[in-house]
Amino acid sequence: MTTLQRDPLAGTDPTADRFGGVRFTERRTRAEQREELTGATFDLLVIGGGIVGISTAWHAAQSGLRVALLDAGDFAGATSSASSKLLHGGLRYLQTGAVRLVAENHFERRALTRQVAPHLSRPLTFYLPIYKGGPHGAAKLGAGVFAYSALSGFGDGVGHLLNPAKARTAVPELRTEGLKAVAVYGDSQMNDARMALMTVRAAAESGAAVLNHAQVTGLRFTRGRVSGADVRDLVDGDEFGVNAHVVLNATGPWVDHLRRMEDTGSDPSIRLSKGAHLVLKRTSHWKAALATPIDRYRITFALPWEGMLLLGTTDEPYEGDPGEVSPNRKDIAQILDEAGVSVRSAQLRPDLITYAFAGLRVLPGGPGDTAKAKRETVVSEGRGGMLSVAGGKWTTFRHIGRTVMRKLADLTGYALGAEMEPMANLPRHLPLPGIANPHAVAHRLLSDGGAPIADLGEDTARHLATHYGSIAFDVARLAGEHPELAERVHPDAPEIWAQVVYARDMEWAQTPEDVLRRRTTLKIRGLDTPEIRAQVQALLDRR
Repeated sequence: MTTLQRDPLAGTDPTADRFGGVRFTERRTRAEQREELTGATFDLLVIGGGIVGISTAWHAAQSGLRVALLDAGDFAGATSSASSKLLHGGLRYLQTGAVRLVAENHFERRALTRQVAPHLSRPLTFYLPIYKGGPHGAAKLGAGVFAYSALSGFGDGVGHLLNPAKARTAVPELRTEGLKAVAVYGDSQMNDARMALMTVRAAAESGAAVLNHAQVTGLRFTRGRVSGADVRDLVDGDEFGVNAHVVLNATGPWVDHLRRMEDTGSDPSIRLSKGAHLVLKRTSHWKAALATPIDRYRITFALPWEGMLLLGTTDEPYEGDPGEVSPNRKDIAQILDEAGVSVRSAQLRPDLITYAFAGLRVLPGGPGDTAKAKRETVVSEGRGGMLSVAGGKWTTFRHIGRTVMRKLADLTGYALGAEMEPMANLPRHLPLPGIANPHAVAHRLLSDGGAPIADLGEDTARHLATHYGSIAFDVARLAGEHPELAERVHPDAPEIWAQVVYARDMEWAQTPEDVLRRRTTLKIRGLDTPEIRAQVQALLDRR
């Protein structure tokens, strides 16, 4: 059971005094985690804590394998927290005749939103505006959204055409000049960082040993085969080693870097595409999202998300250092310009921008336009027996995890096949931790049946419910027992200080960036002030 205690060092600095030095005591310390990692030979070592690596570690641990998961940065610290926050079937794939792919994507999307993570994802209505002179006609798009909804079993309603005047009532900032019709369809959205963290938690609760901010500095070899990794703990500088029968390279944009550790003569296997996004304050309430065709292949999104407006994305080849990717002026100008096709200029003022971010799509190597490249997952085996996985998309992360597990059994010389027999008996829709109806959780948080907090606030209760599910009660109880932790981190955001303590002690947060960017929404709201960052750092130092 999770317990709370007061830090005996509390009282030595103002921040510790303010928050009483409260901490959870359930999670192991980093020293204990390192001891676990060095004390055994694992069946599988997954290097890379993006969603592909996390999902594989989760499925491997569930199947009975002894699993270790490492990441040089934070879990979901790169590409996996820089997505468009969508779980979708892939409307544009219908253009290429990929009907089966769309149906499979819809299956995974529905499973996530209904059975696996209804507390972390939710349905979202999309409007596809059709303008005079646009790349697609109303008849084509009307038929397209109908077919799209049919492939989802009409679970999100029937795709149809809507009168522009009615569409404007749901999206007040919709540009109506030259607007002929609006095609309507349904998909889903999420907070990608929170979804990834809950999947890490699921892997850890299934027995996986996990550690972030742990950089692989070299690979270990036994008789010419990769048999583990040398690691440096970037938090305290300690170095240690991890031994494993099978090593999986799931480092995303860095996959070729690790492949060259195995074989210095390895040819490039991937290419990268940069996708940038903007977050803006909303000038009005949106009840639907916009998916606006830019040309025959590209769509730009305007999404209501976390009480803000998310715009994007770009799709440009990238050849620089993956660790240095960031939005530039050209990206920002392009996003605003493309959004202006369907969004009124009052909503696109630069002063409304609170945050900009960019991530890298990992695509199979080869020529051609990145916007037309397939978003497929490729698993390969290197000269030293290390497996490398690259590509994929958020919507199908569970399917990718299962696929990689099957490839592990097929490609490796180590007899993982017998070890993985329990996998066949796993529930098809294994839920993530905290699964609950978020509306019911929020209601309980605001009633005497939930947490003893009189002034939690409706927006905070809703925020906790949709980011933690039933685990929100642990956060709320902490705030109820220690009222100073029920205070908001910033008056313009729903987060409370109890979430920072919880992130530190239960969600592997090591840096202010971990907390402000991925455990909370403070940074994307533009509320990452020096004062808040200093207070968060002080709390992290009291672990």
